[in-house]
Amino acid sequence: MKRFMLPVYFLVLACLVVLPDYAQKSKVVVAPIAFNAANRPKNLSDTALLELVQKQTFRYFWDFGHPVSGMARERSNEAYNYGNEVVTTGGTGFGVMAMIVAAERKWQPRDSVSARLLKMVNFLLKADAYHGVFPHWLNGATGKTIPFSRRDDGADLVETAYLMQGLLCVRQYFTADTRTENELRQKITWMWEETNWNWHTRDNMDLLYWHWSPNYSWDMNFELRGWNETLITYILAASAPRYPVSAQVYRKCWAESSHFKNGKEFYGVTLPLGFDYGGPLFFSHYSFLGLDPHNLQDDYANYWQQNYNHTLINYNYCVLNPKQFKGYGDNCWGLTAGDTYDGYNAYSPDNDGGTIAPTAALSAFPYTPEYSMKALKHFYYDLGDRIWSEYGFTDGFNESKNWYATSHLAIDQGPEIVMIENYRTGLLWKLFMSVPEIQNGLHKLGFTSPWLK
Repeated sequence: MKRFMLPVYFLVLACLVVLPDYAQKSKVVVAPIAFNAANRPKNLSDTALLELVQKQTFRYFWDFGHPVSGMARERSNEAYNYGNEVVTTGGTGFGVMAMIVAAERKWQPRDSVSARLLKMVNFLLKADAYHGVFPHWLNGATGKTIPFSRRDDGADLVETAYLMQGLLCVRQYFTADTRTENELRQKITWMWEETNWNWHTRDNMDLLYWHWSPNYSWDMNFELRGWNETLITYILAASAPRYPVSAQVYRKCWAESSHFKNGKEFYGVTLPLGFDYGGPLFFSHYSFLGLDPHNLQDDYANYWQQNYNHTLINYNYCVLNPKQFKGYGDNCWGLTAGDTYDGYNAYSPDNDGGTIAPTAALSAFPYTPEYSMKALKHFYYDLGDRIWSEYGFTDGFNESKNWYATSHLAIDQGPEIVMIENYRTGLLWKLFMSVPEIQNGLHKLGFTSPWLK
């Protein structure tokens, strides 16, 4: 295995393992549903198109969820010779948020969704965890850890944060006084309270670490320093009811790095935080599936401005298309991490190989709805014969290489559903920002937000 050799993305490297033949040698896990993209509905209103994309993409989590655990499979094809039992902790967190949308929009009956969620929670309560923190990957049939890499065979705090972000939204949404929903809320609270976020400070150092292994202890030695996709980890760690971290950890670790503050202009847009040009767009998605960036501020940034400007820089780069890749334009944009013609990569304006990932523009709907809608219509109407499938859009395409993915990844499918819903109704933002513990944690870290009482 090799990791990206780009020094600017050393934060991404800890969670993205790359094989050069990843896309080519993947095998389909199960026979695909009989599907003909050419028969997709045409001439839809904008609202109907958004609904269709959300609902179709949701099938990845509902129809393709692991039959034993109900959790989200890592991807729709088998890779790395790990077999077809691999389920993803963080991707499941995104998936349970999608299930809330399904219940709200009545794609599935509420009781069916709550029953599926309880099945997942019961599985997680018996699955491997380390001081309450889950690994990146689990065996979806047994609950045993599947190592993400040789030394990454234990607790993954960031993946656990994505899972807990979703489960806390579930707890806020399923409030009916029924046996299933009462049990669901109770068990989510148990997991939430038993997660030892403070363990990852290594005996109360003013640092927060991504990984811990029962075999290699702290050998991964990866501190969570911003700016990147892991802000939500600090929010949850500070908010934890039983094992929280201090505000000092946020200030001394997260906010102290060579790539935290920026302040430079790119294509006429000022970037408050992060790597030059902003990095891959998932930085502005993963933490903000539940965390509402509208007028969310702390000592370092206004997070709506940060995410909006990051998205504009990414969009402007694709429109200008300095490398002259085929297809790029105001209706075909979006650089982020995903499958590509020679494997997997984390693309951005300063690391561009010509591959567009639909999740990048679609998960940016709250920030740039006009530009995202142009991209959506192009992906669906013009490229749909090649990238529209039984589970929504496939993971990416590179027209310069005449390459179109057939794969789907949970961490790319989930944000499309959730962020389109946040654009349409703000549903997941309302749920997460109303969690009492989260409000306490945001106050503790010095945030202001219209949601805070």
